[in-house]
Amino acid sequence: MYNDKTLNCKDCNRDFVFSAAEQKFYAEKGFQNEPARCPECRAAKKATSRRGGRQDRQMYNVTCSACGAATQVPFKPSGDRPVYCKDCYSKR
Repeated sequence: MYNDKTLNCKDCNRDFVFSAAEQKFYAEKGFQNEPARCPECRAAKKATSRRGGRQDRQMYNVTCSACGAATQVPFKPSGDRPVYCKDCYSKR
């Protein structure tokens, strides 16, 4: 009933195969539309959505105000407030 189809990815413009097994799976799940993205682009989009749509964070190297250890934080310190490493922050 199902035959392999060649589709074009809307993100990367590469052709990919929508296999008969995938078509059967889509039909069993009640999906109405064929996939618009290749498996690689689907995986990348899924990974991005798991992070809340964010790309990888930029990390900043700092020195902990409490213990003096080198650490990284996901924000740019302004210098007017103390910055703590993970261990010192959890103790507060």
